Amino acid sequence: MAEKDRPWVMRTYAGHSTAAASNALYRSNLAKGQTGLSVAFDLPTQTGYDPDSPLARGEVGKVGVPVPHLGEMRRLFDDIPLTGMNTSMTINATAMWLLAMYQVVAEEQAGVPEGKATAEEVAAQLAGTTQNDIIKEYLSRGTYVFPPEHSLRLIGDMIAYTVHQVPSWNPINVCSYHLQEAGATPTQELAYALCTAIAVLDQVKSSGQVSEDDFEKVVGRISFFVNAGVRFVEEMCKMRAFVELWDEITRERYGVEDEKMRRFRYGVQVNSLGLTEAQPENNVQRIVLEMLGVTCPRTRGPAPSSCPPGTRPSVCPGRGTSSGRCASSRCWPSSPTSWSTTTSSTGRRSSRPRSPSSSPAPRRRSTGCRRWAGRSPPSRAAT
Repeated sequence: MAEKDRPWVMRTYAGHSTAAASNALYRSNLAKGQTGLSVAFDLPTQTGYDPDSPLARGEVGKVGVPVPHLGEMRRLFDDIPLTGMNTSMTINATAMWLLAMYQVVAEEQAGVPEGKATAEEVAAQLAGTTQNDIIKEYLSRGTYVFPPEHSLRLIGDMIAYTVHQVPSWNPINVCSYHLQEAGATPTQELAYALCTAIAVLDQVKSSGQVSEDDFEKVVGRISFFVNAGVRFVEEMCKMRAFVELWDEITRERYGVEDEKMRRFRYGVQVNSLGLTEAQPENNVQRIVLEMLGVTCPRTRGPAPSSCPPGTRPSVCPGRGTSSGRCASSRCWPSSPTSWSTTTSSTGRRSSRPRSPSSSPAPRRRSTGCRRWAGRSPPSRAAT
């Protein structure tokens, strides 16, 4: 009998207001059964500004937690043993500083300053991920700090460091997700993501910081963050193409012989642009379609996101009863910081039930993610 896969790590993308408030949220979620952490940082932290900088005004603690120095990192993970935790940090331009502070806090918790453990022993136990894909910031998000050439060097330096010093850490999560959110097609998403991965691996190889014998380990630690949209067939084919092309690139371009190191390691999140504030209960059906494109090609790690903040459908489409709660576990989080993605709409909120005399809206060919944003879909009389 084949050995079962390990259970997925369960964690909620969270962080808000202050380090102390975020710490309370983390400990509450862990007490309820969450098995890992996923940290959301605010924009000043993402771009390297202190909270008291004039350029940070109005943004401190808004979309994540502010962590400008080691003291705040200590508060963020107070009473959370980091050597036994799997932590994902969505951070790019300043990833190397945040990882350094995370590692120091773990060492302090383990008693390295008192001689109870060594820094090497602690580093060997750390597990998690830093997004560290600064290249996609120039293409989609914009939270870069340095020019592209210097950013690429920082990415490569951090990868080389973790391969040698923190072997269980995933030093980069190549993000194609944001590219499609910024307007790329699934084909363009695939192409740009693989180009980014090739540029990163070429940088690490040419830097001379990793030996030929250890380069396979670098390839084996690369992971991807992929978008799953409503174009079902195209998205499913994209996932399969990702797997086959990555295997071909790592084998033929970099000479990686170990099949395990050539695995395409990735997580998927559904496309937020296809979800609407108007009639939010319909988002459940959209997510099911998007997640089918994830499960059919055996993709792992889907992250659903259905109802926009502040919306509460009167009928749960997942259960068909007046439960007042949507089927997705992320519809109404206990804290506004528990969202894995955000959605936006310029339309008014509408949640009227369909009358028995009307039939479902006509199926339309997908012409883009925003086709129903801001308005109710058309209905037709039953024949």
